[in-house]
Amino acid sequence: MTEIKAYRGHIRNHKALCEELGIPADLTREDREQRILLAAYDKWGSGMAEHLYGMFAFAIYDSEKDKLFCLRDHFGTKPFYYYLTEDGRLLYGTNISDFINDPGFKKELNVDMLQIYMSLTYVAGEDTFFKGVRKLMPGCCLEFEGGKLTVTRYWTPTFKPDNEKSLEAWADEIHETVKLMMTEVKDPGETAESFLSGGVDSSYVFAMSDAEMSDSCGYEEERFDESPLARKTAELLGRKNSTAIITPEQYFGIVHYVMKEMEQPLGDASAIVFTIGCLETAKHTKLCYSGEGADEFFGGYNMYRNAERYGDNLKTFYVGNTNIMKEEEKQRLLKHYDPSVLPINLVKHIYEETEGLDPLTKMSDVDIQIWLEGDIYLNVDKMSTAAGLEIRMPLTDRRVFDIASRLPSKYKVTEEQNKVAFRTAAAKVLPEEIAFRKKLGFIVPIRIWLADERYNSDVREKLTADWAGEFFDLAYVKEIYDDYVGGNSDNWRKLWTIYTFLVWYEEYFRK
Repeated sequence: MTEIKAYRGHIRNHKALCEELGIPADLTREDREQRILLAAYDKWGSGMAEHLYGMFAFAIYDSEKDKLFCLRDHFGTKPFYYYLTEDGRLLYGTNISDFINDPGFKKELNVDMLQIYMSLTYVAGEDTFFKGVRKLMPGCCLEFEGGKLTVTRYWTPTFKPDNEKSLEAWADEIHETVKLMMTEVKDPGETAESFLSGGVDSSYVFAMSDAEMSDSCGYEEERFDESPLARKTAELLGRKNSTAIITPEQYFGIVHYVMKEMEQPLGDASAIVFTIGCLETAKHTKLCYSGEGADEFFGGYNMYRNAERYGDNLKTFYVGNTNIMKEEEKQRLLKHYDPSVLPINLVKHIYEETEGLDPLTKMSDVDIQIWLEGDIYLNVDKMSTAAGLEIRMPLTDRRVFDIASRLPSKYKVTEEQNKVAFRTAAAKVLPEEIAFRKKLGFIVPIRIWLADERYNSDVREKLTADWAGEFFDLAYVKEIYDDYVGGNSDNWRKLWTIYTFLVWYEEYFRK
C-alpha cells in the first residue's frame, strides 16, 4: 500500500493524467492530485516525473517495501528538505519546521554556509544553514529503503540551439505555448488575480490570463516606483489594478517575520516587498499568477549582454545573478573563513554539462539551476504560503523551457535588447511600448532607506551587537557601514546581507 506523506504543489496536466490513470475528474483538487501521484507512482515508479507538468514536491511511502520515495519538480519551485538522525531515521518535509522539533534533530549552525551567503545573498546548493539539513535539489528524487538513502538526478537542463527557424516562427511557438499554459494553470471554477510590475513578463502573463485584477507594489520615492507603469498596462488592457504603497516603516517592520517564515536567511531586498505584496493581495484573493522564469529561460538580465566578452573565463567567476563580495574581503570580514569553501564549487558541474555551448547559455544555465531555486522560487513559495496565498507561475514549465533550450542566443540577447523572441511573442497581445520596455528589475529604495536613522535602528543594533562578533569582524562591519553612509551606496547589499543573516540567526538560535 502507498500513501502520501508530504505534498505541496499544483499538477497542471491533471486532465490528461486523470484520463490515462483512470481517476474520476470530479474529485476535489486535493483528492485528485493525491490520487494522481499515487497512481503515477504505481504505474511509472521513479520515472513518474517525466509525466508530470507543474509545481510539486512530495513524499510517498510504500508500506509493502518499507520504502520512502521523495521527488522535487524539475526547476525546484517547491522546496523539499531532509535530515538523517544519529539513530538512522530520515526526517523530511516541504518545510524545515516539519521536523525541527523532532527529538532526533540536533539544531546546529552550518557556519560554512555564511561564507557562501556573503557572496550570493541566498542559500545555494544542497546544504542549508542548519548542519545536516539538505535540500533535495531540482530534478532529483530520493529513495530511503533499509536504512540506505539514495539521491538520483532524473532531469538535467539541456540546450540544443536550432538555427533554422526565423524570429517570428520562434515568437509564434512561444505564444502558442503560453496560451496552452493559461488553459492549465487553474481550474474553471477558480478565480485568480495577477501580480503586475512594469516589466514584460508579468504584463504578458496578465494579458494572456482571464484575471480582471492585477496587484502591484509602489513607493513614494518616484525614481524607484514602477506602479504607474503597471497601472497604465492595466488600463490599456481594460482591467483593474490594486497598488500597495510601501513605506520604510512597513518595510523594516516586517523583516523579522520574513526571515522566520523563510526558514533560511535571504539577502534579496525585494523579498520584503514581495512579502508585503502577498499579504495585501491575500486580502482579496487566494490565487495569483506571477511571471517568474522568463528572464532565466529567454535571456532577460542586462548582464547577459556581456556574455560573449566573458567567454570561457566565465567558469572562473560566474556563480549566478549575484556575487557581492570577493574572497579577500570575506576573509577579512568573517571570523570563520575556510579557503576551501568557494561559491564557484557549486557550479563546476554546470560548466561541465554546458561544455562547448556559447557563453550566454552557460550563464543562463547557472541561473536556472542555482539562482532560481535558491532565491526566486524559495521567496515565492515561502512568503505566499505564509500569507495564505497560492501563486502559480505559468512561464515556469518544461514546455516553455523546451523552446528556450532550442532558441539560439541571437534571439535571446542583442546589443540593444534582451529577451528578443519572448518580447516579440508578447507584442502579439501587448502594445510595443510595453513589450519592448527596458528592463528595470524589481527595484527597492533600500539603498537610501538603510542610511536613514529614522528607520534603521534595528540594523544598527544588529551590526554592533556583541554576539554578532562571533561571526563578523565588527570593526570591519563599521568600516563598511561608514563608507556606505559616506556616499558609497553600493555597500548597501553587503550590509543588508549581514543584517538578514543576523536577524535569521536571532530568530532561530537566540530565542
